[in-house]
Amino acid sequence: MRLVKLPAGNLEPGMFIAELDRPWLETPFAIQGFVVRDSEEILYVSNYVDHVYVDAEYKGARQSMQHAAAVMDSAPRGLLALREEFKRTKDSFGSACEALSDIFHALRHEIKIDMRDVQAAIEPLIEGVFRNQEAVAALLRQKESGEYRYHHGVSMAAWAVIVGRHIGLRKLELQTLAVGCAMCDVGMTQLPSELLDQAMSLTDTQRRIIKAHPKMGAELVSKLTHINTETLGIIENHHERVDGSGYPCGIKGDNIPLLARIAGLVDTYDAMITARPYAKARSSHEATQELLDCSGRQFEPALIEQFVKAIGLFPTGTLVELNSGEVALVIAQNSTRRLKPELMIVLDKSKARLETPRVVDLAKQSIAAEGERWVTRELPADSHGIRCEEFFI
Repeated sequence: MRLVKLPAGNLEPGMFIAELDRPWLETPFAIQGFVVRDSEEILYVSNYVDHVYVDAEYKGARQSMQHAAAVMDSAPRGLLALREEFKRTKDSFGSACEALSDIFHALRHEIKIDMRDVQAAIEPLIEGVFRNQEAVAALLRQKESGEYRYHHGVSMAAWAVIVGRHIGLRKLELQTLAVGCAMCDVGMTQLPSELLDQAMSLTDTQRRIIKAHPKMGAELVSKLTHINTETLGIIENHHERVDGSGYPCGIKGDNIPLLARIAGLVDTYDAMITARPYAKARSSHEATQELLDCSGRQFEPALIEQFVKAIGLFPTGTLVELNSGEVALVIAQNSTRRLKPELMIVLDKSKARLETPRVVDLAKQSIAAEGERWVTRELPADSHGIRCEEFFI
């Protein structure tokens, strides 16, 4: 690839835009890198950036801007559809966790399984992301505490499919990504259970034992039927980091497979927003800020930007407080204005429950009539006695 800087207005149809003059996160473009096809798209790009960097060696067949936008077209068809899909997703999530528990139990007792069983368990969640990813994100934020390894693996699979779909991965790649994420902690089945649930700090020896689980997992899964190398790559490399600080091998940058980089990112995010014996759950916003602080070190900046674009700064299902004092539940994302999601206001400014919750789109509010609302902070789940799940069922 040879990059050439051009004013956005000087673009020509057929050019591949590889980089912008600002972070991709600050633009409405769905993925990093696309082909502009006509003068209308060139005008659209120039509305958001001054300069672009095009690939002078581009020879065709990369994703178009229109297709990239279509990949992200997952807005709910209304609150009723969101509620219906939430129920469906909850059932799929529970079934997948039960299936993964059975699979891990079998492997702990050296019973061989067919990897197609994992695929079958995860497939309903993948389909749920394609039908309505807002409902899937809401469920992942509200999931009940349970056996961490199974819930975490299924959550990783769902978050990864949301991100992978956002950046334009094909369906087969998404399936591989989901199965690999679900099985990332399979190596833990070979470790003492008391070590995994220990609330106190680990010793250096214990830490070395746990850091062996990616290789142990890959070796274990490699003996199963219907397994591919990409899945093994996800399992073995999901704790590697782009600056070489990860494990088990300390590999760097693009030497880490893309699907493993995605797995590593969603693994870290879901672990941070989930309560553990040794750590409280962070809010989505806190977890996202921590990921941004790791940008360029543990995770590549472009991948973090696309992750935030995919799930939103305040993911669907998050409880938030507004500048007005009202409390609301995030029910949909705004792909071009990520600080202005669609909300369901459930408490008034005095924190009294509204008899009828009110839906407000912060990107389309009537400022002249009511003043401007904006999110001031994310609230812990169940704040003010609000059980978020009740509004999705």
